[in-house]
Amino acid sequence: MKGVCMSRSKPARALPAVLCLSLMAGCGHAPNPKNIAPVATGGGYQAQYRDPPRRADTAHLVAPRINAEACQGGGGLRAEDGKGGGLIPSALQGERLTRDDLLDVRVGQDETFNAEYVISRDGFLKLPFLPPIKAQGRRTADIERDLSRLLRDGGFYDAEPRISVRLVDMASVNVAVSGAVFEPHAVEVGLRSGSDIDRARQGALGASTEGRNLSTALRAAGGVRPDADLTRIELHRAGHRHVLDVRGVFEGRHAVDIVLLAGDEIVVPTRMCFQDDLMRPGPISPPGVSLYMSNLTQPATGNALSAIGREVREVPYGTRFMQAVVDTNCVGGARASSAHRSAVLFTRDPMTGVSIVIERKIEDQLRRPDRDDYDPYVLPGDSIACYDSRMTNLTEIGRMVGTVVGAGLLLR
Repeated sequence: MKGVCMSRSKPARALPAVLCLSLMAGCGHAPNPKNIAPVATGGGYQAQYRDPPRRADTAHLVAPRINAEACQGGGGLRAEDGKGGGLIPSALQGERLTRDDLLDVRVGQDETFNAEYVISRDGFLKLPFLPPIKAQGRRTADIERDLSRLLRDGGFYDAEPRISVRLVDMASVNVAVSGAVFEPHAVEVGLRSGSDIDRARQGALGASTEGRNLSTALRAAGGVRPDADLTRIELHRAGHRHVLDVRGVFEGRHAVDIVLLAGDEIVVPTRMCFQDDLMRPGPISPPGVSLYMSNLTQPATGNALSAIGREVREVPYGTRFMQAVVDTNCVGGARASSAHRSAVLFTRDPMTGVSIVIERKIEDQLRRPDRDDYDPYVLPGDSIACYDSRMTNLTEIGRMVGTVVGAGLLLR
């Protein structure tokens, strides 16, 4: 074969040279993917990205410990104090009003003031013949006190009138979410379609909704990242900064889930480390992970043939790489032709934005007892590609040999 490949006496002899190169490329092992991030030493976003050794370590799993060693400040989900959450600051307690909220105002039997009002865009409740009453960020009881005072000061009543201010419908609000979330941007929460509005409940007054809560906004921003510091989430409102501990939402206790107002800003700080405890479904986690997958034996020659656009699958948040590989149909089948496959994970460090490529030998990963130490979690936006077994590669080489030999015969 060497003599044939090196021969240059005739143009037809160039075809076997291509054949030699194809055989060499098909039988050789591809080098490990190179990364800018120090993935091989455990310094990537997940310690599970590091390359597994040839011999399995059955003593203990060290990836979570490596991840935790990089953490800065704050406290993890399993805090040493055992509280697992905080208390709602007094300034944020209760349901607060915001612009566009619908109120029912009643002053005894007074036809002048009894009506339904919408809080104006500047945050004031405006009744006829009275100065505007500040409503943004306040409770209905605060409005009742101010209204009683204005009616007496304006000479409408000599004694304190009977006043009722009730919330009829809560408006949607726009809030800004930034920091350690997967999709930092301004989000609208609390919006309901006309078909979802319950007229009977509106008629009963006392409107409320969970759609305007802090957890809803975090989820609308893609959910918190695994590096988020849940003990120091910041809420900026009307020039004031409030620090919230929301760890309780994962444990079902001490849940700090306040009602948001228009113009609120939420900042989720980072602990600069990957926290394995946060990789599970929860009220502020991503609703799921959409994975882009490819396991084509042959390179696609067109979008229709590869069914492009259909190979996006939803998996639960907390799914690991090998679970997703199984979901891609890269595991199983005839052992003679399906063993020795490999899979590649394309991901990106959400803190630095640097891309990372991880490759695993599927058969080796399935059989080693310390597989969890080298089995990373998949994150939103990740992609997975599968490479076929050696038997499939040899079949492809055989097909290529037949094509090249046939072409060489035609050129003689």
